[in-house]
This record gives sequence, C-alpha cells and structure tokens, in this order.
Amino acid sequence: MKQVVVLGASSNPSRYSNMAMRELKARGFSALPVHPRETVVEGEKVWPHLSKLPAMEVDTLTMYVSESLSTPLIEAILKLAPKRVIFNPGSENPTLQKLLSEQGIEVLEACTLVMLRTGQF
Repeated sequence: MKQVVVLGASSNPSRYSNMAMRELKARGFSALPVHPRETVVEGEKVWPHLSKLPAMEVDTLTMYVSESLSTPLIEAILKLAPKRVIFNPGSENPTLQKLLSEQGIEVLEACTLVMLRTGQF
C-alpha cells in the first residue's frame, strides 16, 4: 500500500486537505495526516510534526501549507525523502521545490484532488 503524507491535514470537512484525506482513503491509499494542533482527521491519528512519523517509505507528500509554514520544515521534508511532493495551489515554495529536485525527488505543482479524480495520481 502506498504511503501518502498529508501536510496540513484538517478535520474541517470543507477544507481541501480533508477532502484529500477522504479521497485517498476511499481509493485505498494509506493517508497519514500531519498537523500541529489536530488530533484525529477522518479517523486517522494525526502526527504533530513530520519528524514524529514512524520510519517508512513515503510515496507522496502532498502539501497543504503555505510557503511561510513549509520553509521551517525543509530539513524534515528532505529527511522524509518522499518519492514525490505535490504542491497544491497556494502551497508553492520555490526554494523547497529546487532542493527537492536536486535530491532527485519528483516535484509537481498540481491539485491532489484533481489528480485522484482523473486517475493521474
């Protein structure tokens, strides 16, 4: 089962990160939510920080946080070493994107929901 980390996951069902959690789970992915203040999102335990995730191979990190929030997480994101990172609209971070590309990690500026619903995920 492919591991997908949802950075900025929300328990608010109207938030795109919550919709992504629901879609991922419905399509059989293991979705791990990360958020410093949430405790449970769509029935899944929320990890307070990327560094608290259990050791595992991460297929995809999907970003739902702004550049100002992701910049302090650069070291943790690089250490996580996902196979790809999806920057959803509003989460773009050119510095992080360049560093990921230099590490051979696939970088996409895309919408996870659209990718899932159109079979491009």
